[in-house]
Amino acid sequence: MPRALLMLLALLALPAQALEIKPFSASYTADWKQVPISGTAGRSLKQLDNGRWELDFEASMLVASLSEKSTFRVENDAFLPLTYRFDRSGLGKGKQIELDFDWTEKQVIGNDRGDAVRVPLNLGLQDKSTYQLVLQHDVAAGEKSMSYQVIDGDEVETYDFRVLGEENVRTKAGLLAAIKVERVRDPTQSNRKTVLWFAKDWNYLLVRLHQVEKDGKEYQIMLKDGTVDGRTVEGKRD
Repeated sequence: MPRALLMLLALLALPAQALEIKPFSASYTADWKQVPISGTAGRSLKQLDNGRWELDFEASMLVASLSEKSTFRVENDAFLPLTYRFDRSGLGKGKQIELDFDWTEKQVIGNDRGDAVRVPLNLGLQDKSTYQLVLQHDVAAGEKSMSYQVIDGDEVETYDFRVLGEENVRTKAGLLAAIKVERVRDPTQSNRKTVLWFAKDWNYLLVRLHQVEKDGKEYQIMLKDGTVDGRTVEGKRD
């Protein structure tokens, strides 16, 4: 067999390139279709001390605000949540969640809207923010179908996703090549829809998210600008 063909086969046999964790900062426009006022959103990842990382998401407009923050560390390519904080106000009832992940005692302890939470902690369990980073990691590695265990209230839910393909996303930062991913739900159980787009050339940064809630309300964020590992995100210009 020719040497060149052997080399090609060897390259094809290699696993897809996994995502390298890099700090990022991104700002988005945020739109609720039922509210005639646009808002803003920001998402960032920064490294803390002792191998910890902090993932932060905030969205605000005149009548509503949302804040979500997680800390985690990575060991042997596994994402280990440490703390999770969520605060939402406006547009209905407020909501606050505080969770702490004790990997020594193998317990998640905290409260959800004032109700105590105590859930067994097993490897692979994610909070409602860190699973998005794990999703980015798996999409970068070439996975097409993914499933995660995510703590939701005092229960552990299974979040399933599938890759729909590649799609260009037109943003204020330019035209970005992206991988389109959707949350898989049983249509007989839920009519909610979630679709996410991750930029291929920018460490799979989230550049668009579209959410349809069970009551039909729609929410979307779209990238305005951002940086990945200190580099400004730039797409193709017309």
